[in-house]
Amino acid sequence: MKVAIVGATGMVGNVMLKVLEERNFPLDELLLVASERSAGKVLQYKGKDITVISIPAAIEERPDIALFSAGGGTSLEWAPKFAEVGTTVIDNSSAWRMDGSKKLVVPEINAAELAATDKIIANPNCSTIQMVMALAPLHEKYKIKRIVVSTYQSVSGTGVKAVEQLENEIAGKEGDMAYPYPIHKNAIPHCDVFEDNGYTKEEMKLVNETRKILGDDSIAVTATAVRIPTAGGHSEAINVEFESDFDLAEVKSLLDSTDGVTLQDNLDENLYPMPMYAHGKDDVFVGRIRRDVSQANTLNLWVVSDNLRKGAATNTVQIAEYLIKNDLV
Repeated sequence: MKVAIVGATGMVGNVMLKVLEERNFPLDELLLVASERSAGKVLQYKGKDITVISIPAAIEERPDIALFSAGGGTSLEWAPKFAEVGTTVIDNSSAWRMDGSKKLVVPEINAAELAATDKIIANPNCSTIQMVMALAPLHEKYKIKRIVVSTYQSVSGTGVKAVEQLENEIAGKEGDMAYPYPIHKNAIPHCDVFEDNGYTKEEMKLVNETRKILGDDSIAVTATAVRIPTAGGHSEAINVEFESDFDLAEVKSLLDSTDGVTLQDNLDENLYPMPMYAHGKDDVFVGRIRRDVSQANTLNLWVVSDNLRKGAATNTVQIAEYLIKNDLV
C-alpha cells in the first residue's frame, strides 16, 4: 500500500501525518508531496526522515491512495492526473465537492456509497462535517425540515497566516494580515469570499454540502459564519426544525450512541462542548440540547469539533481506511 500526502508541508498535511501515525494506518510506503519550492524539505513519520517530492514525481510513483490538502486549484489540475495512473484521490479542498459525478463523504454517514470506480472522492468542509455528524442520526429519526446555523470558527481554518496574525496581535507585534481587520478581541462575520447573494462561500458550503451528504435537497438551510479569535476548533449554534416531534431524552440517547459523537450535556456540572477541550480529538462534541420554546418540533444544539482533525485530516484518513477495509483500492 503506497500512500501520498499532497500538501504535506501545510497545516492540514501535518495533521494528516500525525493522524496516520496515531491510527497506525496500514501503509508500506509514504510519499510526502508539495510544491516545487517545498521539494527537498525533510519531514518525519514514525521517527524516520522522509524527503518531500514534487507532484509530477509523485505521479510517476503511482501511489494507491493520494490524500490531497493543497488547495482547490492544485486539486483541479492534478487530481485527475493521479486518477489517470490508477490512484484514488481523497481531496480536502472545495474543488470537487459539488461535482455531481463525485461522492462527498463523511464515513459514519455515507461511506457505503463508495465504489472502486470512485477515483476522486471529496472530503466535505470542516464546518459541514461536524454539523452533519450531529444531525444525521436525528434526520434519520425525525426528518429535518430546516436548519439555521451560526458558526464560530477558529483562525486555523484560514491557515498559517491567520494563526500568525492572531499570535502577533496578542503579542502586540506588527505583521502580515490574513483578515481585513484585527482578529484579537474581535469577531469577523466574514469567512471566505462574499457571493452575489450576500452569503459567503463558507455559508453556502453549509447549505449545499449538507443537502448532498444527507441526500435530501428538500432541507432548507441558512447560515452565518463568523471568525473568532480562537486558535483551533470550530463551534456551531444549530437550530433545527423536524417534520415530527421528538423526545429530548431520545435525542440525547441517539447522539450518545452515534459513532464519532460525544455527548457533553450536564448543566448541573456546567458540562458543555468548548473548542479548548475538543483540541486534538477526533470526535464531534454536542451539548446545550434543548427545545426551541418559540416553535414546535424544533431543537437547539451546540456543536464543537477540532476543524483540522475531524473537520479535515481525520475524515480524509477515515475514508482511506474504509476503502482499504472494503477492498475498494
